[in-house]
Amino acid sequence: MEELANLKQELAGLSIVDKLWYLTKKYEGRIVFSTSFGWEDQVITDLIFANKIPIKVFTLETGRLFPETYYVWNRTLEVYQQTIHAYYPQAESLQAMVNSKGPNSFYESVENRKECCHIRKIEPLKRALYGNEIWVTGIRAEQSVNREDMHDLEYDASNQLIKFHPIFEWTLAEVKQYIKDKNIVYNTLHDKGFPSIGCAPCTRAVQPGEDFRAGRWWWEDQSKKECGLHNAAEEIVASKE
Repeated sequence: MEELANLKQELAGLSIVDKLWYLTKKYEGRIVFSTSFGWEDQVITDLIFANKIPIKVFTLETGRLFPETYYVWNRTLEVYQQTIHAYYPQAESLQAMVNSKGPNSFYESVENRKECCHIRKIEPLKRALYGNEIWVTGIRAEQSVNREDMHDLEYDASNQLIKFHPIFEWTLAEVKQYIKDKNIVYNTLHDKGFPSIGCAPCTRAVQPGEDFRAGRWWWEDQSKKECGLHNAAEEIVASKE
């Protein structure tokens, strides 16, 4: 993709903040950042809000988040005094699923879990991304087996936009150090063995030696542990050298 190749050259050598500013000016009004209030997302939220970069920040309110996540959400609003746009599931679709299968059908099969993820996250995400050209995320290279072949700039064919992962090359230690240095509010579940935090019924603490995302959908096969927000490598056309 020529646009992606050119963009990669244009961003080369810039700091993360300068990259965000460049993208904001080049794609004015068409760049968004999605946060789930985890470690990485809090870093990027700080980079955006502290530097007053006009990037729309949004989150997916699934209705099944941890109390700790809601606390971080509220504290983040208090600290930065900036808007975080919430996208909710379509009420009719959610009601139909729960009426038909109950509130915890996702435990029964991969198909049911994907249906729940689609209603609570994927469809709202599509609405949040609609009309935009750049999607900023908190993905890091070391986070998931399915993400090892990704790059900091990619074309997302499913959503037909470019994804930018500002801290893609950061280690977890670097993320935690930034949060400590800046005194950024973070989800205390991270201190209790939760490196990856999603919906409360679908997330547990990770035991020593377990994979980074072992606590997500722990009852499923390791290779199926993506909800669809960030598609598997075959659905993404990565930037070419």
